[in-house]
Amino acid sequence: MREATEEQVTNPHILLDIYAPIQAGLVQVEEVFREVLRSNYPFVDDLVKYGFRLGGKRLRPALVLLSGLATCETLCREQMLLAAAVEMIHTATLIHDDVLDEAVIRRHLDTVNARWNNETSVLLGDYLFTRALCISSSIDDPFACRELNNASRIMCEGELRQIENRGNYGLTEELYYDILRGKTAALTASCCRLGAHFGGGDSEAKEALAMYGLHLGVAFQITDDLLDVLGDEAKVGKSLGTDLMKQKSTLPVIRLLEQLPSRERADLIRKLSNSSNHHHDTLREWWEKSDALSYAREKAIDFSQLAAQQLDGLQPSPARDSLQSLAEFVVSRQH
Repeated sequence: MREATEEQVTNPHILLDIYAPIQAGLVQVEEVFREVLRSNYPFVDDLVKYGFRLGGKRLRPALVLLSGLATCETLCREQMLLAAAVEMIHTATLIHDDVLDEAVIRRHLDTVNARWNNETSVLLGDYLFTRALCISSSIDDPFACRELNNASRIMCEGELRQIENRGNYGLTEELYYDILRGKTAALTASCCRLGAHFGGGDSEAKEALAMYGLHLGVAFQITDDLLDVLGDEAKVGKSLGTDLMKQKSTLPVIRLLEQLPSRERADLIRKLSNSSNHHHDTLREWWEKSDALSYAREKAIDFSQLAAQQLDGLQPSPARDSLQSLAEFVVSRQH
């Protein structure tokens, strides 16, 4: 089994600065994890602990807490619980994604499916989903349960729509964005809406922060899709090239295909459809002929700027400044 160094599993220093206003809150969220994820069965207990080692940035809990502080001066217990719940949902999706993508590395460690098997991964993901829903249903305000249930439904629909479009090299840019709003951005939007709701934010603040989260999620996923075709596995710490292997049309590929003459386009589609050609080297010469990579980067930045614009109506605060910085971070990260 691969072992991660301390440097590899801790947040980058820039995130520590961004998370400064909520550092105490994040410590409490970690305590919630220890409280609710403890199992009397050693195998289950070990699995859950291992699964959470595969997490990383704690972006979604941070969004709950920062959105809460952007609308109120202090954080409440409900926000801590929900910050933990959204991270459980996110971790569950990562574990399930690793099965779907046949990935073997995440956060410089073996994935659950690589270390154990697919059955264990699926059930562990299901376990984390149900624990998250137990947390949300324990909160008196039914808004929490409704919000997370709805976000989970939209995420599943987004993933199913992506599966439906595997091998569809005619996928449009707008449909691509729409799929991202489902599979990734629905949860980041929900994080912000939950934080603001339990911070006592008015409807205008809640929706502004939810839109911030939605645009941020799209920017984050476009950057992930770029890393999948360009990143270095040793630095990124997870299996790359899985989008190409699974014939997913991501923004760099969509843009590249749009620019090619019909004969070259047909030739590239044949190569992309051949499972033996799904390696970074396959597309290297094509990237050099196109602005596809820079175009995708620009679109990620556009969405991050759209996210930041949603903060204009909020009162100045360290939390709002951190949300602004987070919008910049998600498109500049290298993993």
